[in-house]
Amino acid sequence: MTTNTSPIRGRPRRFNPDDAIATAQQLFHVKGYDALSVADLTKALGINPPSFYAAFGSKAGLYARVLDRYAVAGAIPLAQVFDADRPLAASLAELLEQAARHYAADPDATGCIVLEGTRCVDAEAREMARGFHAAAQAAIHSAIASRSPEEADRLTDFVCTTMAGLSASARHGQTLERLLATARLAGLALAQALPR
Repeated sequence: MTTNTSPIRGRPRRFNPDDAIATAQQLFHVKGYDALSVADLTKALGINPPSFYAAFGSKAGLYARVLDRYAVAGAIPLAQVFDADRPLAASLAELLEQAARHYAADPDATGCIVLEGTRCVDAEAREMARGFHAAAQAAIHSAIASRSPEEADRLTDFVCTTMAGLSASARHGQTLERLLATARLAGLALAQALPR
């Protein structure tokens, strides 16, 4: 009599890269790039290291995909914020309030994933995040310059510095109410700084 001692094998679980990138985005946001290991990622994604490297090339390769996903689906929608029918000061105030809400939306993943990434120890990841940050700053500058070119540099610096402060404060546990209070105070300052 012969017996088959090999284990019964079912169909392998199908790996969905889009779901994996969404999961990785949450992990990078919660732990930060440097603190998150490939072992952490493979465990959370339910894949082995060879499959991880085949799918993403490297941890940095996955991070690049996460940043791409965030830019499309997670970042503040600047085109909507800078609606041409609204005064510039109101658009900038809305941008700061949306930033405060985004940065405090998930108590486990506070702050801005891009801004936090600009401080990575890993040079490759840091440069990727800095590239996304520079693109966002350029978009804000362009939106301001289209309506108030003489104030574009000064206002962009003020808005981006305020957003960085909101992100850091959210990471340090500041409540949404306090973040919004700061955003609204900055909005009042912008209304005073801009000609009517």
